Amino acid sequence: MSTLVGNCLVAQSGGPTSVINASACGVVQEAFRTGEINRVYGALNGIAGVLNEELFCFNEESPEEIELLKVTPASALGSCRYKLKSIEHSREDFDRIIEIFKAHNIRYFFYIGGNDSMDTAYKVSQYAQKVGYDLKSIGVPKTIDNDLPITDHTPGFGSTAKFIATSIKEVGLDARVYNYNTVTICELMGRNAGWITASSALAKKYEDDAPHFIYLPEVPFTFEQFDKDIRYALEKYNYAVIAVSEGIKDLDGKYISEMCSDSQTKDAFGHVQLGGVTGILEAYVSQNICKKVRSVNYSTIQRSAAHCASLTDNEEAYLCGSMAVRYAIEGHTGKMVGLFRENSKEYSCETQLVDLDDVANKEKPIPREWLNDEGNFVNQEFIDYVRPLIMGEVKIRMENGIPRYCKLSKKLVEKKAEPWNVK
Repeated sequence: MSTLVGNCLVAQSGGPTSVINASACGVVQEAFRTGEINRVYGALNGIAGVLNEELFCFNEESPEEIELLKVTPASALGSCRYKLKSIEHSREDFDRIIEIFKAHNIRYFFYIGGNDSMDTAYKVSQYAQKVGYDLKSIGVPKTIDNDLPITDHTPGFGSTAKFIATSIKEVGLDARVYNYNTVTICELMGRNAGWITASSALAKKYEDDAPHFIYLPEVPFTFEQFDKDIRYALEKYNYAVIAVSEGIKDLDGKYISEMCSDSQTKDAFGHVQLGGVTGILEAYVSQNICKKVRSVNYSTIQRSAAHCASLTDNEEAYLCGSMAVRYAIEGHTGKMVGLFRENSKEYSCETQLVDLDDVANKEKPIPREWLNDEGNFVNQEFIDYVRPLIMGEVKIRMENGIPRYCKLSKKLVEKKAEPWNVK
């Protein structure tokens, strides 16, 4: 058992989810319960907030507001997409982080995020060890994309899957009311892994239910197959609803969305900013198959729909946060909290530690054997995998007919280091 006594810091990074704050709540409330952690700090806007020494103290926040974190969507602490380069190329960043940690006696660092965030948590852990600063750095997983390797699934995905399946079912009911052919194209998030889009299959109970076809980044997209699929659905059902990942690619590995633009904006991590694939597919359908075609771009609503969150997902997100603190107190560092499904008839999961360097900057695609031969729908193995993750409903506090979410004061603590500016 660790005897390291000091303060802790929790931060969030990357795209928000409807349960990322449940993980933060787990960290904060568990930290309050320990004897080793005195003050619990939060960083505004992830590692960028650390570098700018923009910290606030959860000890000064209302317990009621902290409790409401459990059911509040988005990133209550703020987020960032600031990339820490290698220690050799950006030592000043790492020196600055250790300077801030020393100034506030931060001995425990919890970073909630996805692939790139786990890379940050790993590098901070490595540098602290390199310079002899006693720090426990633990990664807390989150991503609606469900593409972190090793862990069975990631907090955030189950709620997104529940919302997508619910919404696609409703879109399908709307699309089938007419007595003439209609096509509806739903664009969902997913750069290189199609977990989100594939989860739309949960909406399908009967053969004629939406979605009729699903297109994922794991399988090369061809307009020939797309054309064939749409015509088949229209002939058989009089309507077609398809779910498509924003990151579908052609046989040469080029994003279909790039067909409408010669230049692509990239984020701080070098990722192409995707979106707009529905416009291309809609134009193709309108020009070649059917004039009555609509597109639905789900955009950020799919990651912030807390009103349709999964209770299983919410509880596991909280568990990952609280267990991160327990593991850190035990003396672990350079690890991520992973979820591992137990081999039993009834669904259950336990947490285990995963080496951060085995997770950082790596992706987990859907296994090809979980898709049909044509690659345009999932099979029962995928359904059996994802269905337990969407179970249960989160009870949300309501005021005047709408949700009452957390509102932290986030009053910044006094700065103790030299000024620094990170955009």
